[in-house]
Amino acid sequence: MSRPPTFTPPPCARSRTLRTARGDFAVLDAAPSGDAHATALLLPGYTGSKEDFIALLEPLAEAGFRVLSVDGRGQYETAGPGHQEAYAQAELARDVLAQAAAADDGGAPVSGGIHLLGHSLGGQIARAAVLLDAAPFRSLTLMSSGPAEITPEQQKKAQLLGDALGRWSMDEVWRMMRAMDPPEDADTGDGEDLRRRWMRHDPAQLIATGAQLSCEPDRVAELAALPLPVHVISGERDDVWPLPLLDAMARRLEARRTVIEGAEHSPNTARPLETAASLVSFWNSVRP
Repeated sequence: MSRPPTFTPPPCARSRTLRTARGDFAVLDAAPSGDAHATALLLPGYTGSKEDFIALLEPLAEAGFRVLSVDGRGQYETAGPGHQEAYAQAELARDVLAQAAAADDGGAPVSGGIHLLGHSLGGQIARAAVLLDAAPFRSLTLMSSGPAEITPEQQKKAQLLGDALGRWSMDEVWRMMRAMDPPEDADTGDGEDLRRRWMRHDPAQLIATGAQLSCEPDRVAELAALPLPVHVISGERDDVWPLPLLDAMARRLEARRTVIEGAEHSPNTARPLETAASLVSFWNSVRP
């Protein structure tokens, strides 16, 4: 489970609702002090939320980018239906296209295209979105998100979680998870922010997306056929998709490859300044 350092947005950001043709989505909207170079749309991973990118918002805004960090349907502060069919990957990908189409709602007009970033599960949803329609996007960043299914060990964990969610309440599952993996981050105190986020996830979303992660096909060749700049970024260790898989995927995509030292599966929370710097460098390199 991702552990953001805080759930309080920086001064440059505000919590608001992004209204789209496919429903309302909770977002953190960070704006630079002057005109924005472009807009970045950030998609969180499995069990995560828009707050996973909270430490990136200020450095990205200071570099001149407007940033929208999104709770997808059924994630934290965005409501979702209570049935698994609503969370099919194609449905989530169409949500992303709707978010991109509405990105200037309540904010600065989008210019220079949208830089799309997905972390882990969010990366595979982002990939599905650009394969449906790449036109709205200037670039794609896959952060700790691999070419196909997660490792067998992670598949077992996803299956166990899905089984537990089918038998017990969210609160009961939370208490079991905390017994096995107590929170460690000082800024999240006793884990109450993490618990509150967990309790607002829709269990149908978690079951459906956990299953997706365990059977995702390799679609790298399809992505490589698009004329879209791609950035593959990760920590120096990853137990969800091992680094050799991410390295090979980057080569197949002819993508920029960045490894953030001192980070594992979530460089966005472990090394946010270094991660933001790598994103700014990439996005500046693909300006229109």
